[in-house]
Amino acid sequence: MSEPLILSSQTGSVRTLTLNRPQSLNSLNSAMLGALLDALGHIAGDATVRCVVLTGAGRAFCAGQDLADPLVAPGNAPKDLGVMIERFYQPLVQRIRSMPTPVVAAVNGVAAGAGANIALNCDIVIAARGASFIQAFSKIGLAPDTGGTWLLPRLVGRANALGLTLLGDKLGAEDAERIGLIWKCVDDASLLDEAQAIAQRLAAMPTKALVATRCALDRAGLLSMEAALEAETQLQRELGFAHDYNEGVAAFVAKRTPAFTDR
Repeated sequence: MSEPLILSSQTGSVRTLTLNRPQSLNSLNSAMLGALLDALGHIAGDATVRCVVLTGAGRAFCAGQDLADPLVAPGNAPKDLGVMIERFYQPLVQRIRSMPTPVVAAVNGVAAGAGANIALNCDIVIAARGASFIQAFSKIGLAPDTGGTWLLPRLVGRANALGLTLLGDKLGAEDAERIGLIWKCVDDASLLDEAQAIAQRLAAMPTKALVATRCALDRAGLLSMEAALEAETQLQRELGFAHDYNEGVAAFVAKRTPAFTDR
């Protein structure tokens, strides 16, 4: 029996998903993308999960699209690459960014092309010191996808975004942290422990408020200050009626650890 394309394990309320095609540096084909979408969809409906960690098996996080996949492999007739993107990459980005839990990317090796942008769509990205990020699209005559054109200027500014995407050079994890592409760079041996520590910390926090914060930050970039202030008002109104607000205040007053349950 073949190994599953996505490995899944759970520690407490943290679910870890591992891309599992190590022989091809976890490059993405239709089957793996479908399996990842299914796994995230099941987690979205599982109330026992309060944080997700996404990582890769072997020496890579994800080398990007598998160019041997029939949907994209060059042949006698041109391929409509939009089919692959509409079927898999658009839903995947939308799923990650709408998860009802925080998502932590633990980048254990190279993250290239769509693989890099999948990681960058996660809420918190930590990377092993030996990991790297490559916007490899220009090297095969393409532009960034998987949300890269939206993400990169917002994360690192226009100048850095253009340098990364036009040149397609490898960016080491330490430099990725320095320019604000990722949250943190850690020693290779401690990556998964660090990811689990962050995920367990997030899992103990008020999940509904964390997800609302993600949504508010994403939306705010498209709003005027006045509209953002109004959105904040509505958001605080909603969160103020939730259980976790009352629990957080009660725990603060009583000097005890809060038990958050909203999701």
